Amino acid sequence: MALGASPLRNTAPGQLGRPFDTFSTLSPSDAVGTPGSAGAVGTLGSADSFSTFTEELFGHLPRADQRKWANGYLQGLLRTPGKKTVRRLAATVFDSPTASQSLHQFVNSSPWPWEPARAGLTHWSARRLPLRAWSLGAAVLPKRGDRSVGVHRRFDPALGRTVNCQLGLGLFLAGGRHSIPVEWRLFLPAHWSEEPALREGARIPDATRHEPLWAQAVDLVDTLAARTPLPPVPVVADLVGFLSPTQLLDALDARERDFVLSAPTDLPVLASGGRLGGPGDPGPTVVSRAHHVLGIGRTREPLPITVATPDGGRRQLCVRSALVRLPQDRPGTGSTQRTYRLFAAREPGEPWPAKVWISNLVHRRVDELLTLAHLAAGTACAVRALEDDFGLLDFEGRSFPGWHRHLTLVSAAYAHHRLGWRDRAPGVQPPSPSRVPLQRRSA
Repeated sequence: MALGASPLRNTAPGQLGRPFDTFSTLSPSDAVGTPGSAGAVGTLGSADSFSTFTEELFGHLPRADQRKWANGYLQGLLRTPGKKTVRRLAATVFDSPTASQSLHQFVNSSPWPWEPARAGLTHWSARRLPLRAWSLGAAVLPKRGDRSVGVHRRFDPALGRTVNCQLGLGLFLAGGRHSIPVEWRLFLPAHWSEEPALREGARIPDATRHEPLWAQAVDLVDTLAARTPLPPVPVVADLVGFLSPTQLLDALDARERDFVLSAPTDLPVLASGGRLGGPGDPGPTVVSRAHHVLGIGRTREPLPITVATPDGGRRQLCVRSALVRLPQDRPGTGSTQRTYRLFAAREPGEPWPAKVWISNLVHRRVDELLTLAHLAAGTACAVRALEDDFGLLDFEGRSFPGWHRHLTLVSAAYAHHRLGWRDRAPGVQPPSPSRVPLQRRSA
């Protein structure tokens, strides 16, 4: 079947739970383009460029049939409108009536490693991005039943209710309008480590055990750092509602990684009084809360500043900022007391968001930190696009290896859709931006 285009699935309009209230210029449609645009789902570009892409990511597969099904699965994810079931992917790409069975076996049963494909995706994407940050993003994947690997009940901040779900944590290369997923972890609740029958049924490797989400985030950063000599850009994460930032902050500090992390407004902090401190400086001793230190709720309006957004725009924002330290009664922190920049921002006349930001980049201007924080909004929008238009929610298997292979293929399809236009014929434009929001699909 020849390569061709198919229309983008219709998505329900709605107000997304915005990942950074003052920076809502990006929406999931920024991450997928609009129907009929050069970036609409279904545009593969030239057969040569697509084949080169699949060869770079999946050329390590030892068998020709595995490489064939990898190519077909990617085509199906890019060309099939609506729900991306294996049956529908196969019908879009292949004429054979047994193709769906072969695709299902390729993802769930065929013994191929996903790590080389993710390494290839990382290098391919890094060559095409104006890399600004490594961004962490969470994906809540609603599920029915209790046998899909890692399934559990959890409160979903975007839906505002508790759902039966899997929780994936992704690491994205972020720069400009793009946020490209290159590595994933599946959160396993404690009972998935303790019950042999569940582990055997889902084919969970012996070495894979329950880890808190912050430890999985650190493992993602360590994995990417070991994989590639990418420049040491900051780590950005907006994971309020999923984890407390302090343990992640301490781990990144220990690795001497720059970061910009969101935090709840009641984060315990020690006001530094404008001092950066130094060796021997005892620092502040009175614990306060982030919103008190920043003066959120005061009637006096802070002066607005102009902030550049990653997509090239500029915004006027009201900003509150302070230098703070964190209480020392945290495991593993010893006697070290570091100084951080705490900040919050909103548009003039709008209410303050229900979160603040904290960074160890204390010598950077606040507008630069806000631009980095904005990258988290692009990552959240990329997650929604992966869910709504690239099959992130549509994995039909139950196994741990199948989940990781499907996530790898979904990430590859999204990356080619967003960045593959650079390999297309002269005159082809990148996906065009749009401000129409998409709404997360519920269970």
